[in-house]
Amino acid sequence: MICITAQAAGVDAPFEERFGRAPYFIILNLKTGTIESVQNAFAQASGGVGPRSVSTVVDHGAQYLITGQMGGNAAEALATSGIKAYSYRGGGTVADAVKAFLAGNLPSIS
Repeated sequence: MICITAQAAGVDAPFEERFGRAPYFIILNLKTGTIESVQNAFAQASGGVGPRSVSTVVDHGAQYLITGQMGGNAAEALATSGIKAYSYRGGGTVADAVKAFLAGNLPSIS
């Protein structure tokens, strides 16, 4: 399962480069092809959004995360979760980020 940060629901949504402040997490199951759009309850919180957002990603069973950037606290929480994170900076949609990931074109950030 892959989690991709997004500005809205669905794979055609614009990609969001900020992890903890991403309005949505798109969960893509590569085996079944199912897609789930999860609203990030912490996107507008006052602080500590990174680690709390990691818990949402973990709760949805993601093994990989595609985002643009994340803060140090989020990176630490992600490292303990076992989820591998990759950086996408190409703009475009969630689908564009997934294509770049599947092509092996994204650098690891965790």
